[in-house]
Amino acid sequence: MQRKLRFGMVGGGRGAFIGAVHRMAACLDGTAELVCGALSSSPAKARASAMDWFLPTERAYASYTEMFRRETRLPPSRRMDFVIIVTPNHVHAPAILAALEAGFPVACDKPLCLSLAEGKKIAAAIRRTRLPFLLTHNYSGYPMVRQARVMVRAGRLGRIRKILVEYPQGWLATRLETTGQKQAGWRTDPKRAGAAGCMGDIGTHAHHLAEYVSGRILQEVCADLTRFVRGRKLDDDGNVLLRFDQGVKGVLHASQISVDEENGLSLRIYGEKGGLEWRQEEPNTLIWKRLDSPRQILRAGRNYGHLDEHARSACRLPAGHPEGYLEAFANLYVAFNRDLEAWRTGRKLTGDYPGIHEGLRGMSFLEAVVRSSRAGGRWTKLPFG
Repeated sequence: MQRKLRFGMVGGGRGAFIGAVHRMAACLDGTAELVCGALSSSPAKARASAMDWFLPTERAYASYTEMFRRETRLPPSRRMDFVIIVTPNHVHAPAILAALEAGFPVACDKPLCLSLAEGKKIAAAIRRTRLPFLLTHNYSGYPMVRQARVMVRAGRLGRIRKILVEYPQGWLATRLETTGQKQAGWRTDPKRAGAAGCMGDIGTHAHHLAEYVSGRILQEVCADLTRFVRGRKLDDDGNVLLRFDQGVKGVLHASQISVDEENGLSLRIYGEKGGLEWRQEEPNTLIWKRLDSPRQILRAGRNYGHLDEHARSACRLPAGHPEGYLEAFANLYVAFNRDLEAWRTGRKLTGDYPGIHEGLRGMSFLEAVVRSSRAGGRWTKLPFG
């Protein structure tokens, strides 16, 4: 890479959570820097947030449309190279489309947008503009998740039979959205979050992790979504039976009312010859379960030769030095930034990160789950394969 890549941000200002995570992750390996932003829908908050991050006043924009318009007028030596979108879900599609039309590659937080119909418009724009696109399903950046993926594809478990994936949290066990808490407010609002609440926020992570590691494609769901907190407009808990291709069966559970649970994302995959287990709260450990011998504990670390190169390259430190959430996020940005450099110089992209296909798969999962639950748990096919 000849120089640092310059990026702008849409959203992520004061009171936000995920914006700071993206900013730190994109910059962690020294390959990118924040140069501009439209950091809030409130122009005053956008300017104040830009001051927090030491952005020059003239590049603290009141809206993303203003940012794209004015950035395109700057000389190539100054203008941003790509944009990161970290807004509530309802802004994703218009901001992505505006960025693509202005000629800027996009990294966007998940889920892709509000609906599969919106997602298809984004996909059409990406095909037409041929611009790189990253959707930050960050758990695929963990070294031991990548190790599990390699082991499954190498046949170490034999033919896959069953997938169990869950993501319990407890932070919405009360009606937090009525207290002015920003994150709870938009995530429980159908106009800003979409047709699914808990399933849209964290269920999509569980779905992506199951497909990413197993290589199997989810085909049908039987879902039961619940609003346990009185007065809440979107689901805060969900249980889903899964049917994948090649006869693989599974269960997905996501909850935001499971008291005292923090971020309990976990995955278990079972095949004819063995199984694998990974937990996000202990991310450097992968448990390998085998038919005729004791389970084996695999650990992350750059100095461990037992890891596949794809997993080892995602480690920054020797064994025993904790790496986690930010580093996993950063691994996606490392790959994306490499592709941005390749795109700038006319070389072939690797696409070694979640993109528009994974985004459409996520929206397809959400539409099928919501439809199934509304139909009393009827088996429902995913509309996008």
